[in-house]
Amino acid sequence: MVLEAVIFDMDGVLIDSEPLWRRAEQEVFGKVGIALTKEMCIGTMGLRLDEVVAYWYGRFPWTGKSPGQVEEEVLSEMYRLIADEGKPLPGVHETLGAVRDSGVDLAIASSSPFGLIEAVVDKLEIRDYFSVMCSADEDALGKPDPAVYLRTADRLAVDPNACLVFEDSLLGVRAAKAAGMIVVAVPAADQYNDPRFHEADCKVPSLVEFSFDMVKT
Repeated sequence: MVLEAVIFDMDGVLIDSEPLWRRAEQEVFGKVGIALTKEMCIGTMGLRLDEVVAYWYGRFPWTGKSPGQVEEEVLSEMYRLIADEGKPLPGVHETLGAVRDSGVDLAIASSSPFGLIEAVVDKLEIRDYFSVMCSADEDALGKPDPAVYLRTADRLAVDPNACLVFEDSLLGVRAAKAAGMIVVAVPAADQYNDPRFHEADCKVPSLVEFSFDMVKT
């Protein structure tokens, strides 16, 4: 099948935001008595923020603030960190340019709220590359459910099987595979050797190393 669209996860693929998410979560959850470790944060990578908050509230219920207040505080801190420190990951502009030049559509399918997606594409000055941007906030279930990827393909008016996806998290890889898409994993360096990323069609340490020759379309 001819490739018709390339879909990018956002956090950890386009922007080096996973360390920022970790800092925001550790700070805000720390205020309600939950000392999140790096490994604990990695375990919820790819989930929507409301699902992250619900996950930790279910295990360590806190008092004094509602889960919704905690969610808003994490999100507020993320807006600040992205504005102050957000930067593209290596190869982002080159890859986006190469995909656009190939003539296929580009989209974002992210677990982040839509407002944060807009903040990132404006911060990185990449908004004009994308014809569609979707947030899993609009779906009943977030990743690893395939809903956000299927909805993105629908908005692009393309067959999911004709889509190539870049994902950095295991939950995101599973979501895109469940949607029937070709998946390139781009894990962070400290997760690169996790054998579970073999569920993707191929794996690269960064977008710089990616070539369309690596995947069969």
